[in-house]
Amino acid sequence: MVAHTVLLDFTVPSNVIVDVEKRSTLKLAITNVLQEYFDSLKPLTESSIDGSFLVLYTGPRGSLITVRGYTEGLITINIEYYKRDEEEALLDFEQWRYLEADVAMALNSQRSKRLPPVRRGTIYDLYLTLSDDRLLEYDIDKLVFEARSPYQKVQIVHSKSLGNLLVLDELQNISEADLIYTETLMQRGKENYTGKEIVILGGGDGGLLWELLKEKPKFVTMLEIDDVVIKACSQHMRSICGNCLDKRKGENYEIIVGDCAKTLAHMIEEGRQFDYVFGDLTDIPISPTPHGDAWDFIRLILNSSMKVLKSTGKYMTHGNGASCPQSLEMYEQVLSQLCVPVTFTKDSAFVPSFFEDWVFYQVSLK
Repeated sequence: MVAHTVLLDFTVPSNVIVDVEKRSTLKLAITNVLQEYFDSLKPLTESSIDGSFLVLYTGPRGSLITVRGYTEGLITINIEYYKRDEEEALLDFEQWRYLEADVAMALNSQRSKRLPPVRRGTIYDLYLTLSDDRLLEYDIDKLVFEARSPYQKVQIVHSKSLGNLLVLDELQNISEADLIYTETLMQRGKENYTGKEIVILGGGDGGLLWELLKEKPKFVTMLEIDDVVIKACSQHMRSICGNCLDKRKGENYEIIVGDCAKTLAHMIEEGRQFDYVFGDLTDIPISPTPHGDAWDFIRLILNSSMKVLKSTGKYMTHGNGASCPQSLEMYEQVLSQLCVPVTFTKDSAFVPSFFEDWVFYQVSLK
């Protein structure tokens, strides 16, 4: 049971809206078309806003139809109604298409556009965003798991094309179709992990740990703050994490639940050194400048990680979408200002659940 909102827009000459007589003819033309498609259409109210006009109608099944005409020559029609599970849509796909065409013809519109119904009020998130905040609609058909941990909202939803998908605070994290993410993060085939000592910061979904264990490392320590994520993925994301999250300690790995920054600080005090440190934490922030709490956390993690790396070690991390070059440039600026000089390389891969190219960094001590 969800609310459906259908959005249509039409471009007309601006004088059609500005001129009072032409505007009246235009509104009548729209009303006539709407009456053909919606029984019991009734005008609710009409007003003028800064020279533009707004008309509200009620229609069948409690629908609300909003018509807005802007002085710049844009007309928008929004149709919203509540659809129960057993009910048919107010109009089918073909009827929506014909409605757009008929309104465009009645207005002699230079351009028209109709968006599919936006579904609001679902128990799972159909709409997630790209790294630069563009909207995506996913083919999600089931809520598999949902809980709010002390740190974040945790959901696992099922997508028809991606399988189970981990969503943290409304951001897609990893799906069962995203092996390429993990393989690019670890640079599989380019790095040799056999016999190496490794730290994973974050990585609560277990995907990175599971793939690293296949490379026969000496020991992997995973530091994850959110036990809710670990338990949920152990149960519902087993195709990416296998059985490595079932217990906190194995023959060559250990999962420590807690603040990775504090554990890193203890490792620095103890003088521990590692061949690889993986930063599988938050994305690089999208912000005008590299300042604020999120950037401070990134600097803390980077500087701490450099202090536990062997001289030949590497810090491996994900960045952000390739569509956010300014954010990536700021991150590279931060890398140039760490407590020790570093060099870095980059790689990228198209991650299915992100629907975009994602950038990954490999950072080495100079």
